Amino acid sequence: MKRPILFLSFDLDVDSAEAYRGADPVARSRGRFTVKKGLDKVLSVLDKYDVRTTFFVPGWVAEKYPWLLERIMSRGHEVAGHGYMHERLDQLSWEEENDVFRKMVSSITSRTREKLLGFRAPYWRWSDNTLSFLASYGFLYDSSLMDDEEPYVIEHNGVRMVELPVDWRLDDWPYLEYYRSLTPRELLDMWMDELRYTKESQGYIALTMHPQCIGRGARIRVLESIIKYAISNGFWLPRGSELAESVIQSPGVE
Repeated sequence: MKRPILFLSFDLDVDSAEAYRGADPVARSRGRFTVKKGLDKVLSVLDKYDVRTTFFVPGWVAEKYPWLLERIMSRGHEVAGHGYMHERLDQLSWEEENDVFRKMVSSITSRTREKLLGFRAPYWRWSDNTLSFLASYGFLYDSSLMDDEEPYVIEHNGVRMVELPVDWRLDDWPYLEYYRSLTPRELLDMWMDELRYTKESQGYIALTMHPQCIGRGARIRVLESIIKYAISNGFWLPRGSELAESVIQSPGVE
C-alpha cells in the first residue's frame, strides 16, 4: 500500500563552515552548540519515537568530533557525506573538489567502517563536476537538487543513483538562523501545511534540520510535533539509504 514519505534528515555542520571561513569565536561558538546540547536534544526526541534517520556530516567534523558519530551510529542512524569543511563546491576547481571528496570519504569511512552511500552538497551547491565525482565514488544517492517533488533516478557515466530532492522552504536554517524571518510556531504552521498536503497526495516530503538550530531552546518542540504528526498519520520515515534502495527496486525503474 502506498504511504506518504517523510525524509527527515539533519546536517551536522557544527562549526565546520565557520572554521573554513576563518570566522570569529562567537560565530564558531554557535556551531559548537551542537556538541554541548543540540545533538543530544535531537537524539532524545528521535529515541522517544523510535525514529532512525540520516545525518549528513562534513569530513572535518568526523575528524574533530568523532564521538558525535559514535552517538549517532549507536542509535542506528545513518551517516552520510556533506563535504569536508562545508565548502561551496561551485567555487572550487576540479582539483579542489576532488580533494574535498577524497578527504570527506576517507575521514568518514575510517570512523564508521561502512561505505558512504549518501551525499548532500554544502549549501546545496553543485559544480559542473559534482555529478561525475558522485558517480566515480559509487554513491547510492544524493540529496541536493530541487527539480522534483518525488525521488527519482539519475544515470551518469553508466552509474545509476537516486536523487532525494530538497527545497529551501523545508529547511530550518533560513527561517530560524540566516534571515530569522519566522518564529518556530510560524515555521511549524508552514511545515504542517506541507505535511498535510503530502498525506493527502500520498507523496514525499524532505525536511532538513540542523541540531545547532532546531535543538536550541523550545525549537525542539517543532521537531517533536512533526514526528508525532507523521507517525500518527501513517508516514514512512526512512533513512536516506533505505529510501534510495526502495526507489531503485520500484516497479518500472530501469
